[in-house]
Amino acid sequence: MHTTNYVNTLIEFSEDCPAETGTVPPKSGTVAELQYRFLSEDPYRFTSDQLLAAVTATRQKRREAEWPDVMAELLAKPQACLRSSPLVKTYGWCLHHDGKGRVALVAPQSEDHLRLRADPGVVKTRGMRSKRS
Repeated sequence: MHTTNYVNTLIEFSEDCPAETGTVPPKSGTVAELQYRFLSEDPYRFTSDQLLAAVTATRQKRREAEWPDVMAELLAKPQACLRSSPLVKTYGWCLHHDGKGRVALVAPQSEDHLRLRADPGVVKTRGMRSKRS
């Protein structure tokens, strides 16, 4: 089984992200909007693997009881991690993975962001670029 989980990691928004600050994805039902909704409504509830499964299951109109099955199906083959999330590539958000791998949205201008950036125990990485340089 593959995993997309990070631990003690801050994913910063992509270098070529067009948003200057965290922006709410406007279109309902998209991957970006669903990721945003899950993370903003319940920070640190999901690991990356669980979030990807919840979004996929929601888009497939499957019940929450089926989410573990969806996750097993997804992780049977390699998946892109949250460094490729539209939240970090397009909408200007940062994502923090805590010591248990659970994820939360972090606004780039927030005190939380500054604290996480200054913490030597937190690994920092960037979201993937949308375009090749």
